[in-house]
Parts: sequence; C-alpha cells; structure tokens
Amino acid sequence: MEHELRKVGTRTMLNSLDLEGRPQDTRVVVAMSGGVDSSVTAALLKSEGYDVVGITLQLYDHGAATHRKGACCAGQDIHDARNVAERIGIPHYVLDYESRFRESVIDNFAESYALGETPVPCIECNRSIKFRDLLATARELGAAALATGHYVASRRIDDGSRALICAADADRDQSYFLFATTREQLQYLRFPLGDMTKPQARELARRFGLQVADKHDSQDICFVPTGRYTDVIGRLRPNAMEPGDIVDLDGRVIGTHQGIVHFTVGQRRGLGIASTAALYVVRLDAASRRVVVGPRRALRMDRIALRDINWIGDGPLDRAVGEGLEIFVRVRSTRAPQPAWLRAGSSGYEIELVAGEEGVSPGQACVFYNAPSGRARVLGGGFIQSASAKSASAKGASETGASRQAGAPLVVEAIRG
Repeated sequence: MEHELRKVGTRTMLNSLDLEGRPQDTRVVVAMSGGVDSSVTAALLKSEGYDVVGITLQLYDHGAATHRKGACCAGQDIHDARNVAERIGIPHYVLDYESRFRESVIDNFAESYALGETPVPCIECNRSIKFRDLLATARELGAAALATGHYVASRRIDDGSRALICAADADRDQSYFLFATTREQLQYLRFPLGDMTKPQARELARRFGLQVADKHDSQDICFVPTGRYTDVIGRLRPNAMEPGDIVDLDGRVIGTHQGIVHFTVGQRRGLGIASTAALYVVRLDAASRRVVVGPRRALRMDRIALRDINWIGDGPLDRAVGEGLEIFVRVRSTRAPQPAWLRAGSSGYEIELVAGEEGVSPGQACVFYNAPSGRARVLGGGFIQSASAKSASAKGASETGASRQAGAPLVVEAIRG
C-alpha cells in the first residue's frame, strides 16, 4: 500500500485509501464491532499512519447476549473493541444507537415476518444505521472516510465515482448485504479487507497482537440472544404467531399450524402432516394465516417483481435497462449469481430468470452483478416484491400477489463487518 502522497509530473498520487493527503493528515473513522475484521481494519490503518478514530455502536439491550458466542454489538464485543483500540493506541467511542436500531431494524424485521416476508436485517442495518447515521457522525468528526471490516471492495472508475466490487475471498464476500449502498456513500466508504482472505486477516491480527485474532465470527441475528427469532416476533407482532390452516395447491385443508412464522419457503420436514408424496412449503399467506404446500416443482420461480431499487451501475437506471439488461442476480446470500434479464414493466422493474430459482421469497434481496463470479461489479439490486412461474401448472402455486406475502427464510444470516 502507498504510504505517502507523491507528485509525478503534474499528477497527484493518492494514499492507500485513494484520498489526497498524507496518512497522518487524514482522519478515518473505523466502525469497530469487536470482531477480528473491524479490529484488523483499525490496526492496519493505524500502522500506515492514519489518524484513526474507532467507534462502536451499542445497538440493542445486550444484557442477555453479553456472554453468548456469535452475538455482535453486545457487551463483550464492546469490551473487545475497547481493548483493541487501547492496544493500537487510538481514541475509541461507544455511541448509543439503540433507539435508532430498534426503529429501523428490529421493528421492520418483526413487521416483515408478520407480512409473511423474509427479512434480511443486516441489509437494513448497513443501509439505515452504519452507512447513514454512523456515516453522518464520521463527517461531523472531520473524517475523510468511514472504513469498515466488510469483505467487499470499491474501485475508482473513469467518471471519478466508485464501483462496488466483490471481495477477493469469494467465501467471505458480503456484497449481497451491501447492495443498498448509494453512489454518494461509496465515495466516502472504504473497505481495506476487500483484497484479503479471512486467514490473511487473522494472521494480521496475530501480528498486531490483537486478542480477538481467533474470535469466532457471528452467525446469528445479533439482536436475538436466544437464537430463536420467533421470540422477538412473538413479542412485537403476536399476530404472526396465531394458528391457521395448512392447505394444498387447490386450497384444500390438510392440516393446521401454530403460526406462519414457524415455516419457511422450501421447508420439507416438520410440517406435521401425513402424505405419500414429498411436500414443501410453497408460500405463506399472511392475511389468511395459511401455509400453502405442494410438490418441489411448485417452488421454481421465473419472474420476480422488485421494489426499492438501488442502482449503482453506469448511468441512469432507465437508460441502462432500455429494452432489457442482461445481468446476473443473487436471490439469497448463499446462492450463486444466476443469469437474468432486468426489465422495466408497467408497475416497476422485474427480473426474468433464465433458468429459474427455487424458494424465492419476498422481503429477500435480489442483487445485480455484471458477472457470475470472480471480482464482479455490484450493479445494485432491490427487494423481492413477488414471484411467479411461467408454467401454468406451477403458476397458481407460485404467485404471491401484490400484498407482499411469501415465505420466511431458509437461513437468516447476520454478517458483521
């Protein structure tokens, strides 16, 4: 990495964060969650001479989660972040963002489940808390950039703006959770770990003498200390726990359930009904509290209607799409990008999947890429409004309607930067 600002002829060489100015004259706020990635980010920038300020956000009542492995932004993590800051010699502040987090993330999470959707709380946290509220705080502190430990990269492109790029470590890439980052935010954000692998980051943590070098990564929803997200939903949206019917594709009642929140699209086991053929949860109808089941073929979707589009590709979205834009899309964080067409419809934008996908759930993100693998550029994305199938046999099973009713997640992931 470059350590100093230099001039070659009339051209200014930028520092390692692609900013003008010597590192020692450049203030950078680092979002420190207490994990190894954000700790290494802070230590690395400090070692290069930057004026680093560490900020940790207290996001929820951490009493029950203080000693639980895998929970972030709780008591132990705040303690770890403070110790790292002291070790590397930077100022460290803890900001109480509990009320903002509750309103923007937790309440929306519960409401989404009550609607039968599949929420992704990490996306909302990045969009509403870290890259909006914390970013504003960093600016107030006079920082030239806000750096995080996310595994993703950004690159300056020809027009002077920045593109969001998938991480070098494909197994750690977090681009799915950052699709809602705006062009303006990208200009200010930096991701120093985007070109590293996780083992390299841990080795740096050991070289810097950080106690968190071997700390476990978070795996669950950070604000669910028991690991049971139904506890949170039941408390905030009890209607999602009300009993209802399990029906087949023709609407015949074949069983009962104790709340749609207990089911996920694509689920096969634990349905509590007897059948000679394998049945899967096809969709959740929140309004009627019905769980609709059918054969596996009914899970395959071909078209996806989107809402809340964020476009960070080249030029205006309408001009880029034109009559149709060939892209690659990821409909779950654990799925590989699939070829698709992005089109402008009469009621908004929609995705046409070339080969179809199983288990597409409203509320999840559909993220756009310009390539199926490697250091692909993130072009943006949107939230899934509804999904449908081309074939007449599956159409009745797959249409979710305009009311945003659909399934809960196969896996709910919390990824900490």
